[in-house]
This record gives sequence, structure tokens and C-alpha cells, in this order.
Amino acid sequence: MKKGIEGKVVAITGASSGIGQATAELLAKYGAKVVLAARRTDKLKDIVAAILQNGGEAASIEADVTRKEDVEHLVTFALATYGRLDVMINNAGVAQLYRMEELDVEGWEQMIDINLKGTLYGIAAALPVFKKQGSGHIVNIISTAGIAIVPQMGVYAGTKNAVRTISEALRQESEGRWRVTGISPGYVKTEFVSNIRNEALKKANQEKADQISIPALSIAEAVAYAISQPDNIDVGDIVIRPALQG
Repeated sequence: MKKGIEGKVVAITGASSGIGQATAELLAKYGAKVVLAARRTDKLKDIVAAILQNGGEAASIEADVTRKEDVEHLVTFALATYGRLDVMINNAGVAQLYRMEELDVEGWEQMIDINLKGTLYGIAAALPVFKKQGSGHIVNIISTAGIAIVPQMGVYAGTKNAVRTISEALRQESEGRWRVTGISPGYVKTEFVSNIRNEALKKANQEKADQISIPALSIAEAVAYAISQPDNIDVGDIVIRPALQG
């Protein structure tokens, strides 16, 4: 796997914890040059320091994916630091869980801004570079919530299914110029649940996550697998979840 990853420049949003952090650490271990982006710069600096101490190559930049210019700056920073960009991982995401009738419009807008528009901003920032290089790889972190639709997750699942549809269209439009992978995790041991404002659902989801969730490293390994494939192989969709998850 290292052979297909070593030397690649990889930008990762939402990289200050969870799946983003695990992915950055694993890819750096395999020899990638990783550029971490998130809002929590203190955490990013700690992760970068650890990667450098372990012999890897890493840099970080503050970025809020709801701001198009921040995501554009992430890409220009990667180019300025390492001279190219091979992989863009759109990982930043958030969930707010309410029944539709409760009209959590603020939560709807937050999920649309981060999960959907943030991913589109990542695609928009990376594609001009990929077109110029003649190669590149978009990896979108989606969710099993978009596969099994349940109450309280309608808008969250909607944003993730929008990303799923966009990913497939982007793959077909590529005609071999770039690769596109969608990865849908189930319950994962991360801070993700802590951002849910609905206290009852936060507690219920945390209890379930504590019982069945899998390590963030499991998702990172799926990302590494997709990236490591030869240029003529495009891994489209990976669903990875706990064996106990319904």
C-alpha cells in the first residue's frame, strides 16, 4: 500500500480530530505529505508536531469549510508548500438531529453549509489543479445515514446523499482525468456526536456509539486503500460500519 501513497500530497479538511486526524497520521506513516485543515489550529499543530517527530511530512492551516476562500487557500497553501496536490479529502462534517416538524432551520443550514457546500468548495478548489496536472483524486467522506434513512436524520442524510450523487456525477465527468471515491462510515469512535445540540438524541447516539463504534483508523485504512490503487483504478464507493450496526 505504501508504494501507491508515498510522495503524494494530500489535503484533508476536518483534520483536527477523528477520521481526519487518523487519516492524516496513517497517510503520513505511508509516506504522503499531508496538509491538515480545520478551525482548531492548536490541535492541528499538535498533530503536525507528532507526525514530524515520527519522521513524516506535514503542514497545517486554519480553514473553515463554510468559507470558500478558506478552502481555496488550503489548496494554494498545499501547492506553495509541496508543489502539487494529488488528493483532496473532503472530511469536515456535522450532524444536527431533530424531527422535521421541529423546524431546526439553523441546524439545516449548518449541515448544508458544512456537509454539502463545504464539499463543493473542496471540489471547486482542487479541480483546476487536477485538470492542469492531468491527475488527481477527490475523496468524499459521506455516511451510512444516507443509505439507511431513519427519523431525525432526514436533512443530515439529505446532505450526505447529495454528496453521494455529486461524487458519482463527478466520477463520470472525469473521463479518467481524476478519480473520485466516496466513503460512507457508520458509527465511529470520534467527537462527532458531541456536536449534536439535541441532548436526548446526543445521549442516545453516544450510548450506541460507545457500544458498537469502530476506530477512526478503520476509516483511514479505507481511504489509504482507495488512494493506493494504480492510476487506472478508481474505487467508487466504500461502506464501512460496525458489524453490529443495523
